[in-house]
Amino acid sequence: MTTVPTGIDTWEMVFAHKIYRRELRILPGIIRAVADADRPRTRLVSDHLHRIAAAVHDHHEAEDELVWPLMLQRVIPPDSEVVVRMESQHQRLAVLLDRLDELNAQWRASASAAARDELADVLAQASTVLDEHLDDEERSLLPLVPDSLTPAEWETFNVRARSGMVAKNPKTSLIQLGFALEDATPREKELIMSALPAPIRLAWKLYGFRAHQQFRDRLRQG
Repeated sequence: MTTVPTGIDTWEMVFAHKIYRRELRILPGIIRAVADADRPRTRLVSDHLHRIAAAVHDHHEAEDELVWPLMLQRVIPPDSEVVVRMESQHQRLAVLLDRLDELNAQWRASASAAARDELADVLAQASTVLDEHLDDEERSLLPLVPDSLTPAEWETFNVRARSGMVAKNPKTSLIQLGFALEDATPREKELIMSALPAPIRLAWKLYGFRAHQQFRDRLRQG
């Protein structure tokens, strides 16, 4: 296949990866620190894990539907083998994410130490598998994107992937924006904020930033 480089910048995918990596790495420790039968704290941490796990699932689903099929049509071996490997890694992660959903629901319902510890163990495993997958994706797959997809196709994926980070509750959406911006570079912050509607930027400045800080501190400090 003859291709013409499109100038696609894949920064947004790498940026999303930073959020997923960070939260899945620190959440097992946060979960294990929740006291047995502490239902309010169980609910707080469980809800946050549910939102992060759902965002990872939605991100992978968008890749499965909008990126991998197009790339498989257009790349040739050995590059096509990279795409197939991504699909296989997603399947493995899907099993772990489904198990996390089950265990998280059980912990939320019981607030028991046994459910808590099993959830933390599986989450730690999922974090390791996710890190390995994202390392491989960033190293082996993303360099193929500019020669395989059009800017419009890539933006379609980005729009779909972004939707997985938006909550129905406006306050929750602002808190999630805070988690997204937490490790962002100055350039990433500028790109993200400039793409937001003016009312959301204003809401972030007036109370979203403070709401995120308060929630973050409750979540991580206990």
